Amino acid sequence: MHKKTLPLSAALLFLFLLPSMLWAQVTEAEKKYTAFEMRSNGKIYVLVGCILIIVIGLIGYLVRLDGKISKLEKETK
Repeated sequence: MHKKTLPLSAALLFLFLLPSMLWAQVTEAEKKYTAFEMRSNGKIYVLVGCILIIVIGLIGYLVRLDGKISKLEKETK
């Protein structure tokens, strides 16, 4: 990285992370939903389902990308 872009990158990173840090503090103070409450309401299963869909999608994308890269490598040889 160039010396001039480093402060800009740090400032942008701070601006993007600031709302998440503030939100984390607010939710920590409120403590509305814990894992036990989510499990009793059945919302924990929705959360686990969403996480599984995202992980399966990422794995599928990586496998597909690996296949394309392998095909390109074979074509260049």
